[in-house]
Amino acid sequence: MSVDAMSPRRPSSQFSRTSKSRSSSDFPSSSSAADPSTSYNKFSSSTSISSRTSLSSLKFSLPENAHIYEFSDIRSATTNFLAKPFSSSSSSVSWKCTIRGREVIVFQRKLRCQIETSDLKKRLQLICRSHHASIIKLLGASVSGNCIFLVYEFIKGGVNLSTCLRNPRNPNFTILSNWISRMQIVDDLAHGLDYIHNFTSLDREFIHNFIKPSSIIITEENNSFSAKISHFGTTELTGELRNKIEVRSETKFEGTRGYMSPEFLNTGISTQKSDVYAFGVVILELLSGEEVVKYRIDESSGWYEKISVIETAREAVGDGGRLRKWVDRRLKDSFPVDVAERMVRVGLECVEEDPKKRPDMRWVTTRVSMLFLESKSWAEKMGVPVDFSVSFAPR
Repeated sequence: MSVDAMSPRRPSSQFSRTSKSRSSSDFPSSSSAADPSTSYNKFSSSTSISSRTSLSSLKFSLPENAHIYEFSDIRSATTNFLAKPFSSSSSSVSWKCTIRGREVIVFQRKLRCQIETSDLKKRLQLICRSHHASIIKLLGASVSGNCIFLVYEFIKGGVNLSTCLRNPRNPNFTILSNWISRMQIVDDLAHGLDYIHNFTSLDREFIHNFIKPSSIIITEENNSFSAKISHFGTTELTGELRNKIEVRSETKFEGTRGYMSPEFLNTGISTQKSDVYAFGVVILELLSGEEVVKYRIDESSGWYEKISVIETAREAVGDGGRLRKWVDRRLKDSFPVDVAERMVRVGLECVEEDPKKRPDMRWVTTRVSMLFLESKSWAEKMGVPVDFSVSFAPR
């Protein structure tokens, strides 16, 4: 598939809703005006048909209504849960399947608190009416016992960001082989998370709580890479805002090592600033191509040494030569160093130890968008080729 990494693509906002315009056939013609009764009947019939057509068109342009799926629907779609899992982790299992004629991904997660059907429907309506190009849609849910089954749209051709950066079959290959493609992804993610934090609801704060490369899906769309955030609504529907589990008098928290903010590790309480921290880590990981935390043997002591992408980024900033070595070598040293340094600084501001010192996503999105535009200007001046073919398969 061909990719034009320079093609601009702005995420749709919550207000991008379209409806079909009424045509001239919706109104009585001048010839029918001679007989008022005939005119009225024709007009009424024409308007009724047109209204149904308009409503039908409008239905597909608006966010979908929430679905409370029957548990039997979930069980049937997953062949009584015997189908091969699409993915699995310590906290969830997912299946790719078809429900009501539509390809979906079903995630099974544990409920942290009991939820009534009426309350579930209210929460679903709030989440499902949200709509953004950088967020994978939640279509509905089903509850059985202490488990909730979340049904999301299936993104064809999508690959998670973790695999895109570090293909297990060929570590030296990445489809994100140029600077613009990575900046496009950061820009998409910033706008998507900003939408979740600031535009989803007027009377409450929404938190994602699962920002990490494995929860970010990369697709090729309109000759350009794009990024979509998955698991939107999971925290709200499972009651994981305080996901603290007592095990043998020790306090452990659900999360992924390296993406959990210091205050979350201390309290187990997720906040929007926790999301900002995780987003900052993703920025640094995306620019360096390295895992957030890894270990290597210290030759002098023989002990394993922990290496954090946050610490290596701090060391690299302010030294152009060191920054060039820090940025992913697979970009082949083709990127604007000044823009890269400022982007790394944005990431480092997001991962400040003190959550009060971290910016909110409005500020982050503004900065990222500005740096993305500067990157495109750089590419145009340098004549960097942007028309190329890629494949998700290893080479």
